[in-house]
Amino acid sequence: MQEQLAAILATATAAAPAIATRPEYESFKARIVGPNGSLTAAMKGMAGVPKEERPAAGRLLNETKGALESLFAATLGRIEAAEIAARLGAPVDPTLPSPDDFAGSLHPLTQVREEVSGVFRKLGFTIAEGPEIESEWVCFDALNTPGNHPARDMQDTLYMPPGTRCVDAPRRGVEAYVLRSHTSTVQIRTMLRQEPPVRIVAPGRCFRRDTVDATHSANFHQIEGLWVDRDVTLRDLKGVLDFFVREMFGSGAEIRFRPSFFPFTEPSFEMDVRSSGLGRLSGRWLEIMGCGLVDPRVFENVGYDASRWTGLAFGMGLERIAMLLYGIDDIRHFYANDLRFLRQFA
Repeated sequence: MQEQLAAILATATAAAPAIATRPEYESFKARIVGPNGSLTAAMKGMAGVPKEERPAAGRLLNETKGALESLFAATLGRIEAAEIAARLGAPVDPTLPSPDDFAGSLHPLTQVREEVSGVFRKLGFTIAEGPEIESEWVCFDALNTPGNHPARDMQDTLYMPPGTRCVDAPRRGVEAYVLRSHTSTVQIRTMLRQEPPVRIVAPGRCFRRDTVDATHSANFHQIEGLWVDRDVTLRDLKGVLDFFVREMFGSGAEIRFRPSFFPFTEPSFEMDVRSSGLGRLSGRWLEIMGCGLVDPRVFENVGYDASRWTGLAFGMGLERIAMLLYGIDDIRHFYANDLRFLRQFA
């Protein structure tokens, strides 16, 4: 059998270079491993090999099969390469750039985040970040949110399973962990970490138990600001936000404050903007953010002396800003991964 298998392999090796087409390849392969092929006949002959010689014959048969499979693969690869070259009509240089324009671009929300952050950098604000999983104390208690506040209900906040931990999360006793519902948590972490003065903006993802529709998403993005220093007043708040609005929506944009309530600011306001550069929304007052002066109780929670320091805070949804800037009427477009939509912002 050894001579028979050696002859089969030698014949196949000699014939392979002349095979140039797929029909020739299939016929060549069938002559060896087909139902009536030479290797198939040799395998059937194993029945006549003496019992004591079968292990050695089996190993030799497997080695021959492996060598033939490698020969078949190399022959087919050469034929496929020749077919591709024939279709292209010329050799291919794989180092050339693709003729298709598949260049990526920043997501519209990323573009808006960078633009908004750039505006506040002009005013001396720095970028601060924090984890998306937070202790309940940082997310609520430190921000002066009472235990019976609706925002802390299970149907509004996403609570993590028992045993979840967050690296370096400030805690007060035994408490739950949550997916942060606002980036105000970064304000608390920053004030715990450093003494005033503080001037930061905190962009990032937030999570709430919202039913997804044209204007709501369970996952969304915010950017919040904090400025703590001596004698920070409402005049500073209005000046900062007026500058921001004019940079984002045009020099003719106007703002107005409406009294509101937030646990972490006092007084608190909803801020509206009106601009002529908002398409079909031009000339209308549109709510874009909440703001106010930092409540003294928040300072007490982080160890700041409320008699020495005052501060302002504000927060807005990046999706809201992007929808106004680009005339988008459905928040779900941002998360659908539709290239027809995304390429408009390239």
